[in-house]
Amino acid sequence: MAQPTIPPKAKLFIGLLTARDDVLFHAINILQKKYGTIDLQSDPVPFSHTDYYSTIGKNLYKVFISFEKLINREDIAKIKLFTNKVEQKFLHNGNRTINIDPGYLTLSNVFLASCKDYFHRVYVGKGVYVENEYRYVAKHYQPWEWTYPDYRKKEYLKFFETLRSIYYEQIKQR
Repeated sequence: MAQPTIPPKAKLFIGLLTARDDVLFHAINILQKKYGTIDLQSDPVPFSHTDYYSTIGKNLYKVFISFEKLINREDIAKIKLFTNKVEQKFLHNGNRTINIDPGYLTLSNVFLASCKDYFHRVYVGKGVYVENEYRYVAKHYQPWEWTYPDYRKKEYLKFFETLRSIYYEQIKQR
């Protein structure tokens, strides 16, 4: 019989979707105060894959950040709830001005947190689910058939592969 084992800590990342540099700056400051030093930040990547976020603004872009401190994987539920509260701080006329999506990276996978259930998502508690966006195969992250269209972009994949290298060095030292 296999014995339960606690997996290694994971690498927290957060995707921020907005059209406003000022909101992005303030949201990142709040997240940094909560989760510590940012060790990787992507360049802004234009976002035009769906009209779902049209109330956030026009000329949307996404920025990814990751944090030096590793997390316990089960903490993703409370992290998602916190990022939802941060989104609420930036409401304008009842509409979001930013979408904040946390997730975590392991050597094998990249998971994104959501408060919406679907067939390919796993419930992790507190009304939060995780969705596996990538698996690591042949030295690269590979998307699944359900992976969001924007997560198939080469800029995203480059960010996550760079982040994996940082994470690998971190866990190698433990």
